Amino acid sequence: MIVVTGSFRLPVEQVAQARPAMERVIVASREEPGCLAYSYSEDVLDPGLFIVSEMWVNGDVLAQHFQMPHMEAWKAEREAFGMTDRSVTMHAVKHSTDL
Repeated sequence: MIVVTGSFRLPVEQVAQARPAMERVIVASREEPGCLAYSYSEDVLDPGLFIVSEMWVNGDVLAQHFQMPHMEAWKAEREAFGMTDRSVTMHAVKHSTDL
């Protein structure tokens, strides 16, 4: 399994306008084969800071995800909204334990 974690910033004054675009990319990504989870969440104490959380069955489907039309559209949209400080990391998980 592949877990993707990260964060990005949007100018606070752009967050409301960006929400429909974020909703579109989240819904489309969740419908992709091999997507187990996909979400963005805004930090309660730091408006404009979004946390990225994704789970994929393997690296091949994640690589395909980045080529999807909705991801190409999101790249252009997020730039237009003024996204900064994007930091996203892929983790290959071989074992998980419920806590």
